[in-house]
Amino acid sequence: MDAPDPLTWLQAWYVTQCDGDWEHEYGVRIATLDNPGWSLSIDLRDTVLEGAAFTRHEVRRGEHDWVIAQVIDGRFEAACGPLNLGEAIHEFRLWAFRP
Repeated sequence: MDAPDPLTWLQAWYVTQCDGDWEHEYGVRIATLDNPGWSLSIDLRDTVLEGAAFTRHEVRRGEHDWVIAQVIDGRFEAACGPLNLGEAIHEFRLWAFRP
């Protein structure tokens, strides 16, 4: 069976965090940037990923083809080009399911 697309996977990950409390204080935010691009912020507090090490990830292929991901203050934070949102979510998925 094929893995779900990044957005479908992120939705499922979010649902598994919802325990009646987590979703009231934490969550996932996706917004647009003006350069243009996307920002992705995923709260890690009270998840199994809280405190896990993440090595900053940066790829720059062109003006509108880039991804920067890092963990800051208990959040997975990514910024990316206008067509790289799926790649940013996939970077989170790769880290969340690291061996």
